[in-house]
Amino acid sequence: MKCWTSKTDTSSKQYLDNKDKYMELIEQLRQRQEIAMSGGPGRAKSIQRHLNRNKVLARDRIDLIVDSESPFLELSTLASWGQHNDEAPGAGIITGIGLIHEVPYMFIANDATVKGGSLLPISIKKHVRAQDIALEQNLGVIYLVDSGGAFLPLQDEIFPDKDHFGGSFYRQARMSAQGLPQISVVLGGCTAGGAYVPALSDEVIMVDGIGRIFLGGPPIVKAALGEIIDADELGGAALHTKVSGVSDYIAANEKAAYGKLREICETTNQRKIQDRQPWIQWASPEAPRYDPKEIYGIISADDRVGFDAREIIARLVDGSEYAEFKPDWGDSITCGWSKLWGHPIGIIANNGIIFSESAQKATHFIELCQQRKIPLLFLQNTTGYMVGSDAEASGIAKHGAKMVAAVANATVPKYTVLIGNSYGAGNYGMCGRGFNPRFLFAWPNSRIATMSADTAQTVLVDIRLAGMKGQQTTESEIEAIRSEIANQYETQSDPYYATSRLWDDGIIDPCDTRDALGLCLSLAAREDAPSDGHGLVYRM
Repeated sequence: MKCWTSKTDTSSKQYLDNKDKYMELIEQLRQRQEIAMSGGPGRAKSIQRHLNRNKVLARDRIDLIVDSESPFLELSTLASWGQHNDEAPGAGIITGIGLIHEVPYMFIANDATVKGGSLLPISIKKHVRAQDIALEQNLGVIYLVDSGGAFLPLQDEIFPDKDHFGGSFYRQARMSAQGLPQISVVLGGCTAGGAYVPALSDEVIMVDGIGRIFLGGPPIVKAALGEIIDADELGGAALHTKVSGVSDYIAANEKAAYGKLREICETTNQRKIQDRQPWIQWASPEAPRYDPKEIYGIISADDRVGFDAREIIARLVDGSEYAEFKPDWGDSITCGWSKLWGHPIGIIANNGIIFSESAQKATHFIELCQQRKIPLLFLQNTTGYMVGSDAEASGIAKHGAKMVAAVANATVPKYTVLIGNSYGAGNYGMCGRGFNPRFLFAWPNSRIATMSADTAQTVLVDIRLAGMKGQQTTESEIEAIRSEIANQYETQSDPYYATSRLWDDGIIDPCDTRDALGLCLSLAAREDAPSDGHGLVYRM
């Protein structure tokens, strides 16, 4: 492949101004991640209480389990950011992918220092999302259980619906049936519905003195039966390992439990991270020829000003090599083939508004990748599909629909990164969350909404005024409406608003994108070949 020749002047004033602005975004991201991971102000007492019980903090538990110096891809670190009075950092649950004996597993770990490990609606959503990833990627799941169960004041948002708490049990049972190991280490309370996480697991380890499982705790037993019993007698490790058989192993302490867990994982007969299947032609990886840190200066400080996505691609892919498809047609989208950490990849990236020609080119390219079994990477930075009389006459609706349909029906692994704007139907055509990419990450400069705040002001103010027809409206009243709409769209299109609600799998530093995608592609390479789909390429 031909190496892309960068046209970026890293000494220009525009580049340096962009870089300064982006470094502010990176600093903000790091500060917020630190708050979420450390617990932030006000949680020191619950952390100390946790440690005083001779219990290990949730992320430290994962560190004790995974292979030494191996990567861990944490997901949705900033879930719940700005919600629940900021009292539930990370939604009280840690999810991510790590290696045990070189085999990747999904980890779902309760953080008992957040509301005692009780599960909020966003906690359940994060738990279920992790299970869905595990199922699609053929990963076993390690449950580090230390939970007070459902957060009862919000039970109507947790208990009865399809993807609520019961949905997590459904997924757990289905994954076990498909041969994906479900292993629990009980490190605290498992009450009521929470008891079914270990009960549905293939193998269970309980830590003596701190691990407890019961459908009803001592207060409920006392109220229902008049029986007075302490928690350990009712559902402790000794009872469930030696009497009831709910648990398979008892461990004297957490470190012993993790040693046993690693021993169990040696027997699960799962594919290792390097067990690539023949459908994907892996090559030795090569670092990009251009420094990924230069991305900071390439992305415009003003999100209304575009940038060339090929300059981003050159700083993500192996050797900065990029074989562009139809480079002289439909140039508001660039498509091409490359390699990322040795894995072949087809890339579709926005260079602005999507016109009819761009949509047709993307559709053609998706069909080629489907036929050749090459995974797809979507780099989103668009305000959406073109509007106006010329666009409608050119058939933008039908050509956009072709692109959307091609994305929906492609069976090759798909990945999406929001590197800029993600507005309107452009989000769908570029494989947004609704089109089930295997992973979707966002950069801290990204924006996601039906339209930009500037456009929303114009559109919605006109609609409001039309509804007030016949009423006298002052300029100050119009300005108040405009300000209200702008504030709403600015708030709701912010990447932290999105990641808090799990519209993505995490905000990441652009410099970490290559490594994150490399791990994701390695997971796909362990699988059998994707289904053929239609296999036929229609020239657009």
